[in-house]
Amino acid sequence: MSYLNLDKEKTTTTAKELNVLLADYHLYYQKLRNFHWNIVGKNFFDLHEKFEEMYDDAKLKVDEIAERILTLRFQPISNYTDYLEMSNLKESPSRTEDAKMVKILLDDHGKILNQMRNVIDKADKAGDEGTIDLIGGYIADIEKISWMLDAWSMKSSDTHPEA
Repeated sequence: MSYLNLDKEKTTTTAKELNVLLADYHLYYQKLRNFHWNIVGKNFFDLHEKFEEMYDDAKLKVDEIAERILTLRFQPISNYTDYLEMSNLKESPSRTEDAKMVKILLDDHGKILNQMRNVIDKADKAGDEGTIDLIGGYIADIEKISWMLDAWSMKSSDTHPEA
């Protein structure tokens, strides 16, 4: 651990929170695959394509989170039993209406954002700028896709308040 100039004891809590985030991202990834495969109706083309884009992104993040845990010299969790036990997310049924799919994903985004903030809090206490930088970018990504999904959910007559 000396090559990172980080205190192993302090980074333990960061790694634990990263493992929870890893579990969240595995369930999120699989949920996106589920929704991608099972979307039907008039919004099929838009959501089928968007869900694929989202799960491709999630797949990359799964690997990056696991590699960050390894960089900190800890073991990433790597089986679904642990993911299901540790994750803040729950599985979703395959037969879900399109608007409900989007609502579920927005709810999951809120949980993922909370977990990301937990990671950043622990990383900050450990002086772990690498983890803070990685997760900070993820926050911006998920906030942007949340805005897009929320806009998709709005009626065309809805407006945003002025700043």
